Amino acid sequence: MKHYLGLAVGMVAGFAIGVGTVGGINAQGKASVYLVTEIDVTNPEAYGKEFAPLAQAAIKNSGGKFVVIGGAGGASAKPITGIVGTPPKRVAIQAWESLDAIKAWYNGAEYQAALKIGEKYATFRRYAVEGQ
Repeated sequence: MKHYLGLAVGMVAGFAIGVGTVGGINAQGKASVYLVTEIDVTNPEAYGKEFAPLAQAAIKNSGGKFVVIGGAGGASAKPITGIVGTPPKRVAIQAWESLDAIKAWYNGAEYQAALKIGEKYATFRRYAVEGQ
């Protein structure tokens, strides 16, 4: 009888571990969606002072995470090195949970208010790509 009890406990424990492992794998397997923004900055100083901090706060508040910020306009930007063709004056790559999350952030009041300022100093080209 003790053997059956031990076997039953072992099977239940094995099942629980298996469920936990599969759940962890599925959670890790969900690919991010990356938003790439190429920015033609016409006034880097004003862009960096008036727009970039507001935009970055709106992105972080909405769940986006910066992967890359580069080029003109300050606010944590790293240099951009052209390899082929002319690079944009500024580029940002963000990781998001989903395309719906990107749309909610972009259409949200916080970012739209910031964008009105940003459009005084830059033009934007944006596109989203699903990660692997």
